[in-house]
Amino acid sequence: MQLNDYANRIHLFEEPAQPGAHSGNALEHAVSAVQSDLGLAKFVQRYPAPSNSAEQRQWVQAALTVRPPGGLPAALTAAMEELLQSELSAKQIIDAKSLPRLSGPYPPAGKVSIWDGDITTLKVDAITNAANAQMLGCFQPFHACIDNAINCAAGPQLREDCEMLMRLQGHEEETGNAKITRAYNLPSLFVLHTVGPIVGRGKMPTAEQEHQLASCYTSCLSLAAEAGARSVALCGISTGVFGYPAPAAAQIALRTVAKWVGVNEDALDHIVFNTFGADMTAIYLDTAQNWRKNDHN
Repeated sequence: MQLNDYANRIHLFEEPAQPGAHSGNALEHAVSAVQSDLGLAKFVQRYPAPSNSAEQRQWVQAALTVRPPGGLPAALTAAMEELLQSELSAKQIIDAKSLPRLSGPYPPAGKVSIWDGDITTLKVDAITNAANAQMLGCFQPFHACIDNAINCAAGPQLREDCEMLMRLQGHEEETGNAKITRAYNLPSLFVLHTVGPIVGRGKMPTAEQEHQLASCYTSCLSLAAEAGARSVALCGISTGVFGYPAPAAAQIALRTVAKWVGVNEDALDHIVFNTFGADMTAIYLDTAQNWRKNDHN
């Protein structure tokens, strides 16, 4: 399914609504909206809202994580926008333009940054989400995966858009492909959802899986450019629970981006490799700084 087949159905290029004034009761409104949502009636009955505000915030997050798509009430959407926008205003947002660019032998170094940080706080045109084949986000509350983090920070509309994409497509997302949605309550404009190969812990990737991972990066870059983005943040696709070895994944990511930029030199202005932790950051930096063209043909 191509971008033109779904962009209008999810209002991809619609101007985002201006956030309303914060009332100071955003969490209270969110709790009330969750309690009134028929789609969460069983959750609310089994897990009544706690009285402590910190526990209430976790309760709201858990409820939205397990909520299936469909029938999203306007009151719940509005309450979550109020809450998430209030939280966003309190976060330290990192403007991608402020990140240093690489120098050295890596071919597109002047267009590339390597950044270890929370992708949900990055102000950039598009961020990448390592999704699963169902494309509906993680349904496990507080699971420490990027899919969960992005969906929780973006809000429930993100799952609704992905569910629309899956209904239009009629089948699960194929490994190596990508789709794009709005980012809603994130500081970015778009979210690129891509499904990486599942390698498994302690296993080595097959040649097909290497090709699939490269396709994830190519698909994301091409789709971002097609949607009009000029800057993209790429996460370490498949290196988490999908088990792709980090050094091998970094090699493929850097090589694929270099090849894509070489063919599409003016399509994007800035590409950020969003790493996770000092070890992953060192792998990317070392690979880029010790780049030898003959090793990556």
